Parts: sequence; structure tokens; C-alpha cells
Amino acid sequence: MKKIKILIIEDELILAEVLEKKLKQEGYEIAVAHDGQEGFEKIKSFVPGLILLDIVMPKMDGYEVLEKLREEKISIPAIIISNSGQPVEIDRTKKLGAVDHLIKTQFDPAEVIEKVNNYISQMSKEIPREAPTEKPKKVSNETVDAKAKTTTPDNALASILLVEDDPFLRNICARKLVKENFEVREAMDGEQALRMIQKAIPDIILLDLILPSIDGFEVLTKIRADKNKALAETPVIILSNLGQDEEIQRGLSLGANSFMVKANSTTGEIVEKVKKTIL
Repeated sequence: MKKIKILIIEDELILAEVLEKKLKQEGYEIAVAHDGQEGFEKIKSFVPGLILLDIVMPKMDGYEVLEKLREEKISIPAIIISNSGQPVEIDRTKKLGAVDHLIKTQFDPAEVIEKVNNYISQMSKEIPREAPTEKPKKVSNETVDAKAKTTTPDNALASILLVEDDPFLRNICARKLVKENFEVREAMDGEQALRMIQKAIPDIILLDLILPSIDGFEVLTKIRADKNKALAETPVIILSNLGQDEEIQRGLSLGANSFMVKANSTTGEIVEKVKKTIL
């Protein structure tokens, strides 16, 4: 049986990497593009049966990709994978032909696979693809807090505090780090991170910048100003979607050991940066 082709158009390397791996394990043939322009070119050369499409991307955004598909009368279903769950965005993508909409902060890899498998199954049964878009699921504080955890492998090389409010990316990074034999403690916002480091100082901190309650810049400022020298000198790697020169310079001037842009970094590169910093 011929494999069904799926094209992932996503500029965040970590997310694209994980989706590609998971979908290949399900038996799909996968191609990946990291911006809208490259994605549209691959649509014509790869000819996928389904597209997983980000909205905010370089060169050509997801809306433009959908618009060009419509203009050129290319009928390929697209599932949107976006940071935004605003009704106006969902409505706009639906009108442009998207068949579903997933919010990055509210799904894990298993849910993406389930959506894809369900849709492929519908296609095989020739069920019309203009299915109503589900409303984004609300995630309660209790649910988020329940996902905070510590994973300790045998003979861990070092302890890491991973501060990231996106559960999908946090889960991906945590699993990769644990696989590399690091103990990983997880915090979902700045306040929780500060509470956790007062209880136990990690060997290194991976810190997002855009966080609920207290942002990463403020967390970093408080760490470097702490009276406990061991805490104040804890290595911090910023891992953020912010990648402008002024933001990078601000993070480094506040005492970050290094600054990694999520969209340009794979999980393997993050692990290597951690190892070079503390081992």
C-alpha cells in the first residue's frame, strides 16, 4: 500500500523535528519546510495528501500559503498548528480551507497523531472534509500544575530546571534531556521557577522569556541578585522565541550564559549547549 504523504510547514525546528519523527513512526511519508515560501514550493514538488501548517512564519505566513492554494486551485487539506487560538484566526483559516486547528500550548504529540489519523481515516471513507472546527480546549491551572514534575534517571549527570510554559515544548525538551541522563525538574511560569530554586538549586537552568506572571528577564534578574552565591552563580541558558538583537543583548547583559532561539535550535543542539556549559 502506498504511503500517505504529509507536509509539515513549521519554522520551529524542535516542533518540526518531533512531528516528523512521530508521523514517520505511524507509517506516513514526511517532508518538512521551515518557512511558507519553501512550503508552497514543496507542495508542488512533493504533492502531499495533508499539510500541517503553522501561521506565523518567515517569508510567507500560513494565511498566504492557504490563499495561494486557493488562487491556484490546489485542493489539499490543511490542519493548522498555531500559537494562537483566537476565534478570528480560527474563522479566517477555516474560510481559507483549513480542516482543523490545533493550539501549540494545548496539545501533545499524541493528540497531533490522533488528529492526523482520524482525518486520514475520514478521507479514506470519503467523509466530507469541511468538518466543523473544534473549540480550543480550556486548560485549568490544576491541569497545568499536575503536569509539573521531576524526572531523575539513574546516575544523572546533573540537575536541570526547565522553565517553559508551553507544555508541548517542555515535554519534548524534558524527554530529550532525561534520555541524555540529566535530572529534569519542570516549572511552568516564573513564580514557580523562583519557588523551586529556593528549595533546591539546580546545576543549570533553561529559561524561557515569555512566561505567565513573571517573565524570564525578571526571573534572571532575581537569580543573579540572590544573596545565596551558589544560586546567583547558577548557569542560565535562555531558550526563547525572542530573537531580536536587543533581546539577546538584554538577556546576556542580565547574566545569561548563552541565548538560544527556539525556532533555530534542535533538541540535540540544546543538549550540546547544556553539556558544554556545565560538564
